[in-house]
Amino acid sequence: MWQKFKDSYFWYSFRRDPVAVGSFIILLILLAMAIFAPFLATQNPYDGSVIDLMDAETPPMWTPEGMSSFWLGTDAQGRDIWSTILYGTRISLLIGIGAVALQSFLGIIIGLTAGYKGGRIDSFLMRVADVQLSFSSYMVAIFFGAILQAALGVARYADVAVPFLIFVIGFSEWPQYARTVRASVLAEKKKEYVEAARVIGLRPMRIMFRHILPNTLTPVLVISTVQVANAVMSEAALSFLGLGMPVNQPSLGSLIKSGFAYFMSGSWWITLFPGLVLVLLVLSINLLGDWLRDFLNPKLYKD
Repeated sequence: MWQKFKDSYFWYSFRRDPVAVGSFIILLILLAMAIFAPFLATQNPYDGSVIDLMDAETPPMWTPEGMSSFWLGTDAQGRDIWSTILYGTRISLLIGIGAVALQSFLGIIIGLTAGYKGGRIDSFLMRVADVQLSFSSYMVAIFFGAILQAALGVARYADVAVPFLIFVIGFSEWPQYARTVRASVLAEKKKEYVEAARVIGLRPMRIMFRHILPNTLTPVLVISTVQVANAVMSEAALSFLGLGMPVNQPSLGSLIKSGFAYFMSGSWWITLFPGLVLVLLVLSINLLGDWLRDFLNPKLYKD
C-alpha cells in the first residue's frame, strides 16, 4: 500500500512543491505539540497550585533576568509561556476543527437538499443562506455571548466556552459549504448515473447521499482546509475582543490578549511568542489549502 502511495501522482506532485512540504512539516510539528502537550509542557497552566505569582513577567531565559526553568518566560499570572502555548494551540485547533465539522455538516445537508429538490425548497434555503451571510461570526458571537454570559454568569461561562465558540463559528459559516455543494449537485443531478438511479426506483435520500454526495466532496475538502485556518483566526479574534476563551483557559487568541497590555511596558514575550505560533499555524494551513486546490483543479495545476 505504501508503495502504491509512493508511486501515486499525489505524492509525486506533493514532494515536488517545497512550499507544500515545508507547510506540512510545520503543521505536523504544531499538531504534535498540541496532542502531546501534557508530556511536553513544564507545568499545567490549569493547575493553580503550581503557578507562583512571584514568577510573573519573567523574561525568556536568554535575557539577563531570565530563568532556566522558563525558557520562553512567563505571563502576568506567572504561567510558563511554553506550556500555555502548547495547551493554547490544542484549544485553538480543537475549536477550529470542531467548528469546521459543524459548518460542513450543516452546509452539506442544506446544499444537498437545496440542489436536489430545487423549486421553492431551493429558493427558501438559499434565502436563509443569504440572510446568514449578512451576519458575521463576530455579530453572532456578541449576540449569543451576551445572552449566555447573562444567563450563566462569567464563571460558569468558562466551562462552556469551547463548545460555545465551536457553535458560533460553525453556525455562522455554513452558507459557504451550502452554496458550493448546491452548485455541484445542480451539475451532478443532470448526469446519466443519477437518471439511472431514479429509473430503477432508488429513494431520493439514497441518491443524494450514496451517489451524488461522493462526487461533490472535492471542493468541500478544499474549503475545509482553508476554513480550519479561518476558524482558528476567528477564535483568536473573538478571544482578543473578550468574546472567546477566558484568560484562565489559554488559547492562542486569549494569550495574545492577556499580554497585549504589557507589550509596551517591556514584557513583549507574552504576546510575541503566541502570536508567532498563531501565524505559523494559519499560514501553514492556508498554504496547504492552496496547494490542494491547485492539485484537485486540473485547470489551475501546473507541472
